[in-house]
Amino acid sequence: MNSIQMVDLRTQYERIKPEIDLAIQGVIENTAFINGPEVKAFAKELAEYTGAGFVIPCGNGTDALQIAMMALDFQPGQEVIVPAFTYVAAVEMISLLGLKPKFVDVTPDTFEMNPSELEKAIGPNVVGIIPVHLYGQCSNMEFILDVANRNNLKVIEDTAQAIGAVYSFSNGKKAQAGTMGHVGTTSFFPSKNLGCYGDGGAMFTNDPDLAERLNRIANHGQKKKYHHESIGINSRLDTLQAAILRVKLKELDRYCAARNQVADRYDQAFKNHTSIKIPKRASNSTHVFHQYTVQIEGADRDALKSYLQEKGIPTMIYYPIPVPKQQAYLRYGYQTGDFPVSESLCEKVLSFPIHTEMDPAQQDFIIDSILNYF
Repeated sequence: MNSIQMVDLRTQYERIKPEIDLAIQGVIENTAFINGPEVKAFAKELAEYTGAGFVIPCGNGTDALQIAMMALDFQPGQEVIVPAFTYVAAVEMISLLGLKPKFVDVTPDTFEMNPSELEKAIGPNVVGIIPVHLYGQCSNMEFILDVANRNNLKVIEDTAQAIGAVYSFSNGKKAQAGTMGHVGTTSFFPSKNLGCYGDGGAMFTNDPDLAERLNRIANHGQKKKYHHESIGINSRLDTLQAAILRVKLKELDRYCAARNQVADRYDQAFKNHTSIKIPKRASNSTHVFHQYTVQIEGADRDALKSYLQEKGIPTMIYYPIPVPKQQAYLRYGYQTGDFPVSESLCEKVLSFPIHTEMDPAQQDFIIDSILNYF
């Protein structure tokens, strides 16, 4: 049996090697390495896939968050609501722009921003909400958008882990992750469900004026070369990466289905286990399983992780520390106990290997090893 990977990018590449190699060679021969035709073509195709009015590619998912906040004209000192249990990128950009993160706790089962805690966090200095679609399914966007509309707040969806997920509103309307807020952001980091072979990111919006601002800010604040209308940054998707993403976008539905197949097998194996709490699937969102994350209860999570590592099975803890308790963000004055669910999750969560090319024999070995440990 081959060595087990959290994400097997080599086998994934080998399956689509002819198309990928041809796409890369085409860019090299064309030599339009920056803002080449593949970038525009990919943006158009991603817009068609997601239903977004506009897709603006950029350098990475973190840049996308920064550009979104700049385009929405958030000002230093204003507050942006963000989950306490998440990756650091959104909070990083909030802080770098002189804004203030206003953390809220999450739900203990779907890991999304807790609706009741969100409402409590609304205040006169709050200008935006950043729901993070963690692990592969959408946050409760109908509720979040309603709160935002009632309080005149902007919504930036962080959909780096959930591209391809579909949210269902109570009226039957469906929308892709990243297309419901004022701006959606995503990452094409190689391990993402739609990943390139380097860094990459994109922003989504349905507002043409906002799309123009996003595009301008990502391009040094200019629409016309050497005419800078606003302060901007240099953040662009390489043509090589766009060419790769055009190939992989055609595979995205298959990738999502493959990940769900792996998740279904894990669910079946662990659904009645007393020490393993399987991830809950939200009723209003499909799940694309960027991560398969369980909670270890009544047992030593770290001991299990070490045991599996000894058997050649990688696992990851996403995430070991709530963002407000990270050294860099203690300045905001939050205390232990302010976010009990997030703090508990950091002690319990463990992510098992999941990817598009999972060998059933490898997954059987993973499952058997976990069950044998207990």
